[in-house]
Amino acid sequence: MEFRDNIGTVSQLQDFLQYLDRADVTEIVFQSGAAATAKKRGKPRAVTSEPMSARHILKLVSDTPLQSLVPSHDGASAPTVTLIDGIEYIVTVARSGEMLLLRVRRPGRNTELPATPIGAVAPLRVPLPANAVEQNQTVESYEPPPMPAKDRAAVPGSVTIPAPPIEAPQFTVSYRPPAADSPLGEFVRSDVPVQAPAGLRALLVQARDRAASDVHIMSGQPPRLRCAGRLAAAGSVLSDEQACGLVMPLLSERNAKQLEELGYADFACQLEGVGRLRVNVNKQRSGIKGCFRLIMPEPPTLDSLGLPSELRQMLNYHQGLVVVSGPNGAGKTTTLSALVDLFNSERSVHIITVEDPVEVIHPIKKAIVSQREVGIHTKSFHSALKGSLREDPDVIAIGELRDRETVEKALEAAETGHLVFATMSTPSGARTIGRLIDMFPPDDQSQVRSTLAGVLKFVVSQRLVPRKDGNGRVVAVELLTGGMALWSLIRDDKLFQLPSLLQRGRAFGMIRIEDSLNELLSSGVISIETAKAFADDPRVIDRSPKQAMSRPQASPAQSTKGTMRNLFSKKGD
Repeated sequence: MEFRDNIGTVSQLQDFLQYLDRADVTEIVFQSGAAATAKKRGKPRAVTSEPMSARHILKLVSDTPLQSLVPSHDGASAPTVTLIDGIEYIVTVARSGEMLLLRVRRPGRNTELPATPIGAVAPLRVPLPANAVEQNQTVESYEPPPMPAKDRAAVPGSVTIPAPPIEAPQFTVSYRPPAADSPLGEFVRSDVPVQAPAGLRALLVQARDRAASDVHIMSGQPPRLRCAGRLAAAGSVLSDEQACGLVMPLLSERNAKQLEELGYADFACQLEGVGRLRVNVNKQRSGIKGCFRLIMPEPPTLDSLGLPSELRQMLNYHQGLVVVSGPNGAGKTTTLSALVDLFNSERSVHIITVEDPVEVIHPIKKAIVSQREVGIHTKSFHSALKGSLREDPDVIAIGELRDRETVEKALEAAETGHLVFATMSTPSGARTIGRLIDMFPPDDQSQVRSTLAGVLKFVVSQRLVPRKDGNGRVVAVELLTGGMALWSLIRDDKLFQLPSLLQRGRAFGMIRIEDSLNELLSSGVISIETAKAFADDPRVIDRSPKQAMSRPQASPAQSTKGTMRNLFSKKGD
């Protein structure tokens, strides 16, 4: 419902009271500074698109039987049975300064009507206890005192029922988790295991056993597993009812609303007996479709992923920008999780991650890790980064650099003394740097190049390459390291010289993608056809040791240990 400013008649009030005609709606709440909400199955849902002011609420109740219940001073009216168009409603109105709270419900509905404080949006204008400052206490809640009976005007056709006793103002300092009907409610924790249909659980367990990275469920098709980058059928054709029965039970009320409004829903969840998943549910031609990406149960390490040891040099940095790039499905999020785990294991710092959604759960080790999900804990990457600069972070990990505002905040954070990790869906280091600059208008690009040259520490560009034995995939990496040579090319807008810099930059810790592929080739992990297919310059690919990397070669056993069979093959990005 769109909120109208000219409300103030019984007919306009009835527009809101219609929600109470539904058996699953127990209460309508109007509060200054917040959208009107209908409590459905115990959870509040907004019914106006804009916040309401006290003036709006007063207009809503003017010339109605509710007008006389508005307190003339700070306090709350008793729950009062009131007739509106012949229908009984139980109404409570509370006031604090210029703020109003109006609650309306039907008699017999199973809900309580406490004299709720109306300081959830704006602070209450009440004095603190004398010892509050001395004890460094904070106000958590306030119960308004009861209104004298003489101030409650009688309403024709209404009956005043006894109200439960209301205590004097109570101040508490102990922490309480959000109530079940909190606006955040079930969305605060996304790592609590939930139940899944038995058929879906069996399919996902089979996918983990086969080291699959993704599971696809579609109406009119058999389930499919992505193993080593290829899809394979796993079962019989699913009807519309069967597909919906496997996918839809995972959707929360918020996800179901997103699916209805946008045609798709993205979220992460933890399933009992299966582990953590990143889920996409969407509508398509033949019906419903679900895509489930299997997430590893614990954060990976650089060694377990077979990533270059040069990345451990990041521990020596306290500020700057590190970008992990690669095409979709190349394992960027997995590498980002390994970098976060590196700092979590080695340094006592505060790490903030901003993800969409939160995938790998990081336990507390030496660091404090605050994980925030876009759409649940924050509105956008940009707004989360803006707020994170005031949260005393040392390391900030950004799930993806999607737009100019996010890149701008990431550069600002890197420039002001923070170490920033981020991912981008670009195929190479040169394209990554070019994309970062091209996000800005031409007039600003000179300043952006100067800023980027001052903060860029690493660009890790990776590709997942099928193993020769068909048993999973292994990572090949191109590594650009920050230094005067790279910074000069960025500042002087000479990125076309990057291939030449990579070729002679081994002394600076740089690695060409062809060097990484040659190492895997010489170790017998991949075939020469595969190496040439994934190289930027296939002419550089050769079996001979002289064409391989100049750094010490890994043994086949070491290369096999560092492959992605048990890690990247389970999670593509």
